[in-house]
Amino acid sequence: MKLFTIILLLASMLTSLAGCGTLLHPERKGQTGGRIDPGIVILDGIGLLFFFIPGAIAFAVDFSYGTIYLPGGRRASLNDEQLKQLSAGEQIDITVLESIIKQEAGHDITFGFQNIQITQLGSIEQLPKALIIPAH
Repeated sequence: MKLFTIILLLASMLTSLAGCGTLLHPERKGQTGGRIDPGIVILDGIGLLFFFIPGAIAFAVDFSYGTIYLPGGRRASLNDEQLKQLSAGEQIDITVLESIIKQEAGHDITFGFQNIQITQLGSIEQLPKALIIPAH
């Protein structure tokens, strides 16, 4: 009985100190953001409820390694060189855009329309105004 108690205590401390996301999803290490996995939050919260310090450490470990985030939250933007390649003057080179998307996302894409509009915004607050389609 004493050995079982020691093993149970060590296992619970190891789980709490390592972080549930780190143990359950080691492939998620290195993510920098995205949607938070509610299952990992619940498991870390249970550790926080029963053992405050190890639970807080579990949250810290999962956030620092990025294992608390759900996969698939990638974001991308173009660098200056890609922007120069893409827009030579006023017109957008669709073939360059397709090749950049293929390179960054790994998917072939073909634009079948010519009504692409690119707007440079000074800040994120300008986005709702830029999305409003003017009446013709």
